Amino acid sequence: MEKIEVNDLRSALELLKSLPDQLIETEVEADPMGELAGIYRHVGAGGTVARPTKEGPAMLFHTIKGHPGAQVLIGLLASRRRVGYLLDCDPARLGFLLKESVSHPLPPVVIPREQAKCQEVVHLASDPGFDLKTLLPAPTNTPEDAGPYITMGMCYASNPENGDSDITIHRLCIQSRDELSIFLQPGARHIGYFREAAEKAGKPLPISISIGVDPAIEIASCFEPPTTPLGYNELQAAGALRGRPVELTDCLTIPERAIAHAEYVIEGEILPYVRVREDQNSGTGKAMPEFPGYCGPANPSLPVIKVKAVTTRKDPIMQTCIGPSEEHVSMAGLPTEASILSMLEKAYPGKIKNVYCASPGGGKYIAVIQFLKTVPSDEGRQRQAALLAFSAFPELKHVFLVDEDVDCFDLKDVMWAMTTRFQADVDLIPIPGVQCHPLDPSNHPDYSPLIRADGVACKAIFDCTVPFDQKDRFERAKFMEVDPTPWLPNPGGSLYNKE
Repeated sequence: MEKIEVNDLRSALELLKSLPDQLIETEVEADPMGELAGIYRHVGAGGTVARPTKEGPAMLFHTIKGHPGAQVLIGLLASRRRVGYLLDCDPARLGFLLKESVSHPLPPVVIPREQAKCQEVVHLASDPGFDLKTLLPAPTNTPEDAGPYITMGMCYASNPENGDSDITIHRLCIQSRDELSIFLQPGARHIGYFREAAEKAGKPLPISISIGVDPAIEIASCFEPPTTPLGYNELQAAGALRGRPVELTDCLTIPERAIAHAEYVIEGEILPYVRVREDQNSGTGKAMPEFPGYCGPANPSLPVIKVKAVTTRKDPIMQTCIGPSEEHVSMAGLPTEASILSMLEKAYPGKIKNVYCASPGGGKYIAVIQFLKTVPSDEGRQRQAALLAFSAFPELKHVFLVDEDVDCFDLKDVMWAMTTRFQADVDLIPIPGVQCHPLDPSNHPDYSPLIRADGVACKAIFDCTVPFDQKDRFERAKFMEVDPTPWLPNPGGSLYNKE
């Protein structure tokens, strides 16, 4: 069978169609207002979604209520195994692959508009019938959402001070026929800096939003400082992942570029000094479900994108995700693993066997570090490694340290290590009064009087490693190595070994 090369969303779907249990297609009509996400919750959302849920295949809806001819894809990256297929990598080595991509950047290239599939169909905001709510089959996750959200939009903009460009994913809510709100977490992403610089000069910031792209772009776009500092364009990492540059093209109505083979491109400008209440159309007080598993509060004042045009491929596919799903774990967690690996391998070469940013933390709050102690002087270094992990990714809340004989990807095995190799009065290291993530509802003064300000809370290290001088006492039972194939005609494949 000929190998399918992934270079856009459609080739990614062709690859999944060739694999068992990785994609479901349905012609049954689904309402994008809550129902579509409600369906996928049971099929494959996983992550921190309220139970019952499970990890499963991606799902392509061919019939969307209120949007004749529209298609919506959900859950493309909601499985570490599936990401491994899409990036042609053993799932257990994805963090290492991402780390190398940042170290060997491959800059994007610009192709002529006539070669860009994203501009096969053009809708101008100046046209009388233009309306984002009908053009974009953007779903809501729940009936309480502030409005339809674009959750997988690759936002591309440039620094007005020096022309450096960057791509990131942001929360985008459709507010009117030609306006979107954009949530920019202060200090977290480069485009927020670009917007502030443009606003200080009293100018709008041109921005393109590409939806439905090569999954390598979606994952690379989630790198954050310090791994990708201001001035580093994450499209370079996406190019490195594929071994070929990402192709951009010039937008039609703004002086900016977009992903050339995206399914949808929204062209617009972030207006200076203009703000909107995120839930102005719903009045629910809520935005949408975020990765910790709770609905984020609607922001009372967000910047506004004035849309100039929407361009698409023929028969475009809208891509979306559920905020707390395993898809967020893939997009946020894999770059986080790469960031931690990069810093720790420099400090402790040969000691870091692997890192897993676990699903219960949404890819951001929890890291499991597999540390190898080989000499007596390694004792204590594992805790220093945990401290460095907090520096590599400051949004981390909990770091679990385990030995090389513990599977860091199996949280049952991690909990076993915590049960038999951890004493809270000896091995729990709290770090109070440090900046944590604002979306964690426990990081608030209402939760504890010891929390001085929203987001200034406590991180913790759980050292579940065996003291080096006691390794003999904690040796796991040794079983005979046997190939079970003759006894199991249809053995299940290991999650972390490609079949």
